[in-house]
Amino acid sequence: MRQLDHVVGAETEIGWRRKAGQVSLAEVHRSIVVPVTASFWRKMLAFSGPGFLVAVGYMDPGNWATDLAGGAKFGYALLFVVMLSNLMAILLQHLCIKLGVATGRDLAQACRDHYSTPTVWFLWILCEIAIAACDLAEVVGSAIALQLLFGIPLVWGCCITALDVLAVLYLQQKGFRYIEALVITLIATIATCFAAELILSKPNLLGVLSGFVPASHIVMNQQMLYVSIGIIGATVMPHNLYLHSSIVQTRKFEQTPEGKSEAIKFATIDSTGALMFALFINAAILILSAAAFHWSGHQDVAEIQDAYKLLSPLLGVSFASILFAVALLASGQNSTLTGTLAGQVVMEGFLNIRITPWLRRIITRAIAIIPAVLVIGFFGEGKTTQLLIASQVVLSMQLGFAVWPLLRFTDEKAKMGEFANKLWLKILGWTTATIIIVLNVKLLFDMFMPDALLKEFYQFLHLPPPA
Repeated sequence: MRQLDHVVGAETEIGWRRKAGQVSLAEVHRSIVVPVTASFWRKMLAFSGPGFLVAVGYMDPGNWATDLAGGAKFGYALLFVVMLSNLMAILLQHLCIKLGVATGRDLAQACRDHYSTPTVWFLWILCEIAIAACDLAEVVGSAIALQLLFGIPLVWGCCITALDVLAVLYLQQKGFRYIEALVITLIATIATCFAAELILSKPNLLGVLSGFVPASHIVMNQQMLYVSIGIIGATVMPHNLYLHSSIVQTRKFEQTPEGKSEAIKFATIDSTGALMFALFINAAILILSAAAFHWSGHQDVAEIQDAYKLLSPLLGVSFASILFAVALLASGQNSTLTGTLAGQVVMEGFLNIRITPWLRRIITRAIAIIPAVLVIGFFGEGKTTQLLIASQVVLSMQLGFAVWPLLRFTDEKAKMGEFANKLWLKILGWTTATIIIVLNVKLLFDMFMPDALLKEFYQFLHLPPPA
């Protein structure tokens, strides 16, 4: 096991405090050859895959909890937040691609090689907290699906999700393409289930379209804002930024300016296309919840279990609930697969350590499963959906600490060379970061300030106090 080099001397690489360490995911690094003289579509196929692994994090069970709550309580009003968060995701994942391709570092490695040792450890601990929150959502979501389909207790369902460690180990030995194929198959399963659910729910098309229009009450209503930040936290996930900047390096492209430029182009097409699938899934969950529950007297439905029980009676189709649970199981298992890889990238990237693959994966899964079992055992099975929503707010709170370094690194010409962000991209990126940080600060302020002081503050700004 090789620990982080604590010696910070003269620059050994242009723009970096430390020289590059060992690559993350070494067993699959540059393992997929990209044909140099192939056609556009052949090259596109060679680069396709990582975007779908990243997109999985944008449709995990944490999204289900926030989207269900938003649709049942507020109808179609928060569809704009779903769309906005997806656009943010497309931008941020593009920057991750640029960082990984141009520098040969993932975001965790870049943080390690740029910041001082105390800052590196601080960022690593924050990231591990975010991964624990994310994995809690994925493990609990899978456990809920197993309980709904087979009657398995939640605690045992959480333990069963540990089997994904074996799946990742087996598939990675066969090749990274096998992991990508499994993930894409599960995404197709989720999309098929929700396409059928949307047809059955018969949503109001005009209402759906109006939901994509921004409205001020989303920010002014504290309950709406809480769910909205949960949606942003569930959609734009910190660990995805670390994961994508690593797995984009599984492609063996030419290490020339032309080869890197081509890699960024094709990887961005792959990522954007995959994230549009995620937008469809997230919007479908919210639309289904709004159509089935908001106008039928079930506005307080936020529990995944309640949604499962009510879907078939409300839609009048016996298999509607089964489709919902199957999609949830596929979503949860998909997310635990990619969450395991993200945990590996973060641990290796920040700490620059190497341990055997099976032990490394047991550690990353334990970080998720042990808290899930303890939380369910302490709070009981009735609080699972509230835990899912709270986990997404925790993710959103940590997001700024991942987005800030990403923007800083990709803005610097000394690090990125000709691939440094252009002015328009800097403006978009920092605007996105500002929106995320301001919304999080506002939520914390509204939640923890005394009511009297809160009222005076908003009166001073000539704004209505949060509802």
